[in-house]
Amino acid sequence: MGSGVNGDLKITIDLDSGVPPYEQIRSQIMGHVAAENLSPGDRLPPIRALATDLGLAAGTVARAYRELELAGVVTTRRRAGTVISDGAVAADVLVQQAARAFVDQVRGAGLSDEAILDAVRGALLSPPPTV
Repeated sequence: MGSGVNGDLKITIDLDSGVPPYEQIRSQIMGHVAAENLSPGDRLPPIRALATDLGLAAGTVARAYRELELAGVVTTRRRAGTVISDGAVAADVLVQQAARAFVDQVRGAGLSDEAILDAVRGALLSPPPTV
């Protein structure tokens, strides 16, 4: 089960990024779940506290939490706060293993994390292959 409020949750916002801050929060929390830094039952920081820590409006953090709740990753309860759901699965295990292998391989080839992300974004924007 979870370890209570997760004070070690590392989330950073890049205001120069083209990615909206709520999406940066959402994707980083998903990443923490996938990396097993967050487990079912772990509580996320309260919306206002995280917004203050990140220098963002509370509505921005609330939107990220809503997106996570719609995806089934978190559950929000009035007294318990926002917690990682029992059934939270950020991605299929095989996809996570493939992603880890890919990152390890391209880092080993000397690519920076930003170059890796650019390559993945480019691949996602490409039309799917026809069969």
